[in-house]
Amino acid sequence: MRRKVFILHEIYGVNDFIKAQAEVYSNASTTVECISLYLDNKIFPYEQEQQAYTYFINELGFDAPLKQLTEKILEARSQYDEVMLIGFSVGATLAWRLSTLPLQRIVCVYGSRIRQYLDITPSCPTLVILPSDEKSFNVQELKETLDTLPSVHTRQYLGQHGFMDFNNSNYCYESYLQAQAEISQFFEIKHPGGLHNEPN
Repeated sequence: MRRKVFILHEIYGVNDFIKAQAEVYSNASTTVECISLYLDNKIFPYEQEQQAYTYFINELGFDAPLKQLTEKILEARSQYDEVMLIGFSVGATLAWRLSTLPLQRIVCVYGSRIRQYLDITPSCPTLVILPSDEKSFNVQELKETLDTLPSVHTRQYLGQHGFMDFNNSNYCYESYLQAQAEISQFFEIKHPGGLHNEPN
């Protein structure tokens, strides 16, 4: 079986964390592609979080990428047996909005703006990874709403937005390990690549 996994990045672009995620899901039968949402493949350092967010909202937003991403996914569907999608933060919200396409599985990792698109019901199994706490809204309320949707599975881990990213100040090693194992199991990745080791 030939499978394709698309990864949608956070506001920072295709950085080291996103590239490391690609290695986790890549194996003999699974091709992984990190899609840069930025035309110039721009990458922001973490210290420029506000600038990165402003750039994403002003230059891209949650509507403009949908057409291109839809075309990319549908093209892959004609070439692979299974096509799956994983998004982080803003990428997770975009993945959620694409969840009515003929995909096999979708993973949305701390996509806080999903709460603005709850009129969408995914047509494939969708795993939503949530932190225990978000600054801007009540995570528990979102979880309870998502849990009512038939094809949606939610998992909540200790930490804040960005807890899976080893270069993020909110990185939480234990929660990263648990979430990474959950995603690999959900994707049925039997031989995942190396996980990031706990810092010394």
